[in-house]
Amino acid sequence: MARALLAALAGAALGVVAARAAYAALTAKPRSKEWERTNHRGETLTLLEGPAFVAGATGALALTPGLPLQVRLAAVLAGAGSGALGAYDDLYGATSSKGFKGHLSALAKGQVTSGAIKILGIGGTGLAAATLVSRGALDTLVNGAAIAGSANLANLFDLRPGRAIKVGLMAGGPLLALSLLRRDPVAAALVAVPLGAGAALLPEDLGEEAMLGDAGANALGALLGLAAVTTLGRRGRLTLLGTVAALTAASEKVSFTKVIAGNPVLNRIDMLGRRPA
Repeated sequence: MARALLAALAGAALGVVAARAAYAALTAKPRSKEWERTNHRGETLTLLEGPAFVAGATGALALTPGLPLQVRLAAVLAGAGSGALGAYDDLYGATSSKGFKGHLSALAKGQVTSGAIKILGIGGTGLAAATLVSRGALDTLVNGAAIAGSANLANLFDLRPGRAIKVGLMAGGPLLALSLLRRDPVAAALVAVPLGAGAALLPEDLGEEAMLGDAGANALGALLGLAAVTTLGRRGRLTLLGTVAALTAASEKVSFTKVIAGNPVLNRIDMLGRRPA
């Protein structure tokens, strides 16, 4: 377990340092209007937290010692690929179609939305990353769908300050514990890096100075999805895929924000560290 613990600590530390350095570099210059958004309070914040997460997490994974080349490439492909597609949607996305169903319905009518490009693109990068860490066609399809689905699901939670990162930390915690119990340093590092990068950017997110946006949330979900498919057995991966699919389908009918606000425990977690309503 000692090797796995050291790998987790090193990965988390690299994630923290890289994400903070990336955020400092990206926000050193005056804000660009194209990276500004208005939040639920009507206040202006920056989306540069997203690119900072992408650069920090993928950069840290590229440098984390002990990762096999294929795993390192898969991590960079999943994180940078989903992050770049998310950034495209952040900057050029239209609001005429919303949700997974909305974008695919528009595509079926011959309307290519930025969201459809992102969905198909993340599906492609997820599948490409999965080919590097999977055995056989079935595993590749399951793993690719889980990575892409996790990227999309994480973005559905990025509607309130800190929520997407908190969900990532809660989902990644058990994965990290499992990787340590299995004494798997590769899996431990894969989980720890995005958790460290996300935690490093949480203060600005909770303070409503910045938000992950599609770029950061998609990358966070994709990297945790990759960590999950490399840590879990086939039954666990199928369970993960089913859960992701069910939650994504539910989001078309149910507001996650209303569900969270209506549950005392979830609402307390959601409000932890945030400014008062």
